[in-house]
Amino acid sequence: MADIRLEDTDTIAAEVRTAQAVSVVSALTISLVANCFIALTTVAILWIHTPYADALYWLAAVFALNAVRLGVLAGLQHYDAARRHTRLTLRILTGFAFISGCLWAVIPFLDASRDSYAAKAYVIFIIAGICAGSVIQSPAFSKVATAFGAPQMATGIVSLLMAGSLIEVIVAFDLALLMVMMFRSCRTSEANFISSHSDRLRAVSLADSLSKANAAIQTSNRQLELLANRDPLTGLGNRSAFNLGLSQHLDECSAKGQPAALLIIDLDRFKSVNDTMGHAVGDVVLSAFASRLSTVIAPGDLAVRLGGDEFAILVHGTDARTRAERIAAEILVFSARPVMVGDRPVVTGASIGLALLPEHATSAEDLFAFADIALYAAKEEGRRRICVFNPQIKQKLDRQKQIEIALEAAIEAGDIRVYFQPQVDLNDGSVIGCEALIRWTHPELGAVRPPEIVVAAKTIHASEKLTRHVATAAAALVRRLPALGLPDLRVAINVSPNEFSAYSVSRMLEEVVEAAGIRPAQLEVEITEEATLDQATAGVELARLEEAGFGLAVDDFGVGHSSLAYLIGLKVDRLKIDRSFVNGIAGSRQNQALVAALIGMGRALSMDIVVEGVETAADAEVLRMLGCRFAQGYLYGQPMPVETLESWISLYRPGPSFAASPLLSA
Repeated sequence: MADIRLEDTDTIAAEVRTAQAVSVVSALTISLVANCFIALTTVAILWIHTPYADALYWLAAVFALNAVRLGVLAGLQHYDAARRHTRLTLRILTGFAFISGCLWAVIPFLDASRDSYAAKAYVIFIIAGICAGSVIQSPAFSKVATAFGAPQMATGIVSLLMAGSLIEVIVAFDLALLMVMMFRSCRTSEANFISSHSDRLRAVSLADSLSKANAAIQTSNRQLELLANRDPLTGLGNRSAFNLGLSQHLDECSAKGQPAALLIIDLDRFKSVNDTMGHAVGDVVLSAFASRLSTVIAPGDLAVRLGGDEFAILVHGTDARTRAERIAAEILVFSARPVMVGDRPVVTGASIGLALLPEHATSAEDLFAFADIALYAAKEEGRRRICVFNPQIKQKLDRQKQIEIALEAAIEAGDIRVYFQPQVDLNDGSVIGCEALIRWTHPELGAVRPPEIVVAAKTIHASEKLTRHVATAAAALVRRLPALGLPDLRVAINVSPNEFSAYSVSRMLEEVVEAAGIRPAQLEVEITEEATLDQATAGVELARLEEAGFGLAVDDFGVGHSSLAYLIGLKVDRLKIDRSFVNGIAGSRQNQALVAALIGMGRALSMDIVVEGVETAADAEVLRMLGCRFAQGYLYGQPMPVETLESWISLYRPGPSFAASPLLSA
């Protein structure tokens, strides 16, 4: 057992010593009783042979000593001295054994035992026997047996040698040999006791160590399992726990025929919180959301953080859908409440997708995929809302995926075509500009709407490639305009708000105009009102565009919430009034008032106003009377390829009744 540590060895030695003391104490009572009985029979035999009073005195002394020893023994047992005071107990027992041995050593010299050879032989026999008995009764601790037997054996040998006869001398030597053998056997027995008890203690200690080690391993495994399945930031389960729990719960639901509902939750605009306020603030927001989330779920529900700002809740039971919808509604409410980070309120919001088992899916994989699809739809529909999965959403998503897969190849192949829609002056009908618009006919999906193309480009990070393609086509048109008699015509291209944070729009457009050899002022960049609010990213790029000389126009003006001061600071050239205010304006006093107000504001800010969606001559006349100068719409021309536009320009003859285009059906 070389691997036993020093402190373990000391402990085992102490335990062995205690076991020795306990063993001697437990055997002492019967030894004392036997001692008294043998003393009594010995005196009786000697008395029968030759009555002597000294034998009676000796017997009385033996009985008195054994009585004292029994009293001491009772005290040792009462105070559990063998365990509490081991060494002292062994010393006491050894001392009393020696006194008893000395008392028994007197017997060969009593008159009764010296009177005849037979008596002396009996006494020697008794001494040898009682010494052997002490060895047998005290195998655990040899000192007790030695202390008791050595005086007797020594006096026995001496008494035989004093007799002087050859026989008695021989017996004396035999007795000496017996004494050596008995005491050697006594030491061997003690050594065996110590060895076996030590081995047992070591085995117990090893078993205890193994048990503790096993318990420690189990505890560590539980802790590792907890860490492996627990999100350290929020305390909720993580994706591993979700994957395992989702399969288990759905298997149980399927076996019991119970429905289940899965909610996938995404915090709205959480990335901007991390980017503008730091990840420490983001962590506080996530922790606060998780804490609020824990208050609206039942004990049997599975709530996890999937990663980033995405969470999931699995609800099961007969009322799964009802409870899931209630939980989702409560999430929308509390997610809109600000989270206080120090003295600073932070507001995010949440979008939620919901899918049901077995109504929508029959497997864990499909349930998760459909809930994720519903979440995507919720975000597409404007965020901060709940969307329940339906097949139409999946069809829409599948369509979008097909568009994403084919988009880059379509751009490179020229399948994404750039059309142009003319803009005219309402006063004299002259063409004052064009807007570049994208068109794509997918071989399987058919016509793909421009918003679908823009979203797909954003998703696959191809926005720059798409906008460069449009800008290059617009620049090519600008180069051809002088030949058509319109050298000052401006061509507008659309740039979505997310592009300003994805790449440098200004640098890309500068590269396009430089390659085409045109002036930046001949291209106009149309942005939405949303882009004007993002001063951190879009503001820098818009300022660079203005500085480079590109024209700036705000598209769909009136439906957003632009800051007028910021519009002035950006030096926006044109405001394009959204078609929702123009359609049917001839018969709508309210729309007329709104458009008149917007036109007046544009004049006050020295900005041109362009109205979109003009489709009837009556609407055009009302707009002209309201003071609107420029218009764009199907009344003048549909979006058309550059070849058709050139024909349209060559045939277009504005006059008193210029409202209808000669190529209206183009």
